[in-house]
Amino acid sequence: MLPAQQLLAKVRRGEVTTGILAIDHVWTDLIEISQRAGLDYVIVDMEHSAFSTDLVAEVCSTGRRLNFPVLIRPRANDYANLRLAIDLGCCGFLLASVESAAELDVVREAVQLPPRGRRRPGGHGNRWVTELGSQAWREQVEDDFLVLPQIETRRALDNLTEIATHEMTTVLAVGPYDLSAELGVCGQMHDPKLQAALVKILAAAKSAGKPGWMIGTDGAALVRDGWNFVCLGEPSWMLLAALKTQIAAAQGGQAGAAAHYNR
Repeated sequence: MLPAQQLLAKVRRGEVTTGILAIDHVWTDLIEISQRAGLDYVIVDMEHSAFSTDLVAEVCSTGRRLNFPVLIRPRANDYANLRLAIDLGCCGFLLASVESAAELDVVREAVQLPPRGRRRPGGHGNRWVTELGSQAWREQVEDDFLVLPQIETRRALDNLTEIATHEMTTVLAVGPYDLSAELGVCGQMHDPKLQAALVKILAAAKSAGKPGWMIGTDGAALVRDGWNFVCLGEPSWMLLAALKTQIAAAQGGQAGAAAHYNR
């Protein structure tokens, strides 16, 4: 999985690495657009969306052909959903609301073939390997597969060390909005309770020798706070914000022109 290798190498070098989480709208050209824009990865959200498996498989295939990392946030973190997601051909998982090391044991079962796990490979995921022997699976898929467990609950905060140090955790991730709700400050991204939790999560990642992943609308601020593996948001929301900015600018220009003509 060369795309996964290259992405993780960049993150581990401490370079600013940016991507998007596609929740509302996904199409195959989104991958080429993201690559041409200079993004480093795309995550396709299956937790909150209604995308068909056919569409997600084609998006993942586009990423493989372009050597561009496409990850999936599965609908659930059980064995069946995880195995389906990897069969669609992604090169990593963003896992919502992981609370314990035991949940990551299930991830190992779904990602790795026997004897390390119990995955039964199939689908588009087979196209990552040059041949179907166990050594090829380990060297070309399993050892490079990216796993980003999201910390989103108080229980997860209590179990940070076991989650961060688990062998399947490639990067320690955060779900800041859900975590803010859990802490009783829903949507208040600058509240001291949430900020203290984020500092604790990033420290746990660094202590385990793992990078930290964070999502937010202000990428520069996230980088200043110490996060170099950054998600800039959801593309439909970014389009909405850009349109509002352009509309406001045009209306401001119209007002200025009217004032000029009224002189």
